[in-house]
Amino acid sequence: MDEVTVRDDPAELRYELLLGGQRIGEIRYRVEGDAVALVHTEVDPAYEGRGLATRLIQDALDDLRSRGRRVIPICPLVRRYIERHPEYGDLVTQDPSRPE
Repeated sequence: MDEVTVRDDPAELRYELLLGGQRIGEIRYRVEGDAVALVHTEVDPAYEGRGLATRLIQDALDDLRSRGRRVIPICPLVRRYIERHPEYGDLVTQDPSRPE
């Protein structure tokens, strides 16, 4: 399998999942003050079932942590990932536009 990498593309407001340099997935986001709302995660159907969405989410969360950013997990996949990996729970903050 080719090299898998994840990179932030702030001009497009997305984290990109690259396989051999080709974009095969992304997490769309928006900036909300000091937090980043992770809105939608998508991986090309031809590459589903290989754990690549998990890799994309984990790398994005690790990058946000390294930058000192908080996370608003709007995307259901991101929410489930954080529920299953409580070590990322400290990154979560409330979405100001969606009071609970």
